[in-house]
Amino acid sequence: MSIQKTAVVLINVGTPDSYKVNDVRRYLSQFLNDPRIIDIPWLQRKLLVNLIIVPFRAPKSSKLYRMLWTDKGSPLLYVSQSVAGKLQVSLGEGYTVFLAMRYGNPDLRKVLKEISQNGYSRVIIVPLFPQYASSSTGTAIGMVMDQVKRWNIIPEIRFVNQFYDHPGFIDSFVKRINSYDPGSYDHIVFSYHGLPISHIAKSHPESDCATCRCDLEFPSYGTYCYRATSYETTRLIVDKLGLEKEKWSVGFQSRLSDKWIKPFTDELLIRKAKKGVRKILLVAPAFVTDCLETTIELGQEYKELFIKSGGTHLDYVESLNDMPEWIDALDDMITDCKF
Repeated sequence: MSIQKTAVVLINVGTPDSYKVNDVRRYLSQFLNDPRIIDIPWLQRKLLVNLIIVPFRAPKSSKLYRMLWTDKGSPLLYVSQSVAGKLQVSLGEGYTVFLAMRYGNPDLRKVLKEISQNGYSRVIIVPLFPQYASSSTGTAIGMVMDQVKRWNIIPEIRFVNQFYDHPGFIDSFVKRINSYDPGSYDHIVFSYHGLPISHIAKSHPESDCATCRCDLEFPSYGTYCYRATSYETTRLIVDKLGLEKEKWSVGFQSRLSDKWIKPFTDELLIRKAKKGVRKILLVAPAFVTDCLETTIELGQEYKELFIKSGGTHLDYVESLNDMPEWIDALDDMITDCKF
């Protein structure tokens, strides 16, 4: 193999090996023990995660994963594998595309070891998270750096650490949304994965989250603020769609406490239903691959909640998955990396 070949590593968050309780427990333990996920002192985190959260959450999550699972397994895994395969064809012989998960399998550490053993002189790391967050992109890049620093020969490395405003990413979501005839809905809700407010505050300690108006315009300090980039992604999409301001809203899902970014998507849907909004289109631009949080939480649980609250119809727009336009966007991001 030519040493000039470039290794490309696509990193997604991960999935249990199966929906069985033991596999889900193992996955949750690895995920929630990450200090970038629950950023409290080590001992407190160990006690909280291993004695309280995981034992109670694993059986419940197992039931949800069982609903998600298909004959091909976890959608997050097999769709990500399809993306890697199609991207390999798109990039051609000068690149070798690897898929890795931050938690679970394919194990990121093993993938990096394979790259090291095969003597690649260039490596491009692409965490598949559009908006940077310490608990997603940050922990993926952190593990890469922790592993690479142990290598005898460290190659040239480039990171695509976020792509919230990349034209190909935006256009891909616009195409997905347009396929649903967005004008036929009363309202469109853009839902992003939630984060603790404390995580957001760390991204710009000089500016108070309570007074920040990144929901109205992108602030100068917002480059690595998850909330600011989420709103910016939304503005770029709605501008392309030509939506008026009263036709769309932003919410944040999957919270663990009241001290997470607001507004909460579930509460937003309830308010819309009670105000007479009957037909909603739900979009999740924080995810490029459908998973538990999109297919089950948004597509089923939130749909039931909206209808129970008085709404009549809710459609979830599937994520980019392996659509050709998204593969082209990834190709552009990677070939734009200069060595």
